[in-house]
Amino acid sequence: MFFKKKDNVEENKYLVKIAALLIHAAKIDENYSTIEEKIIKQTLIEIGAENKNIDELIEDAKKLEANNNQILEFTREVKNMSETNKIKIVETLWRIIYSNKEADMFETNLMRRLEGLLYIDRKVMGNLKDKIKRENQK
Repeated sequence: MFFKKKDNVEENKYLVKIAALLIHAAKIDENYSTIEEKIIKQTLIEIGAENKNIDELIEDAKKLEANNNQILEFTREVKNMSETNKIKIVETLWRIIYSNKEADMFETNLMRRLEGLLYIDRKVMGNLKDKIKRENQK
């Protein structure tokens, strides 16, 4: 039982850092909306967060994001994910950005930085952006 608890603590730290990155993207345009928070919660549940702890996880991530001036700590967690989950996080980042139908210069700059930090191919990043942009224009 002791080891299981430790695994849950480590898993929670991992999810908090990923959530902090997503929250950072949502806040970068200074317009953090309930739509963006819903997108973040849904993604976290899809990658393994427990629904019953999601609000606590989001609150912990908000605190971590507010007290951190660099995204490197957060990107390290995403970089170590499977390719499928990494793509899911990048899609989520674009969903957050385009949830208000447009991307500002801060958001696009963040995504350019993340492209390099996460080792995402430029073409893949562009395709994901276009996919999400098209979905949000419907």
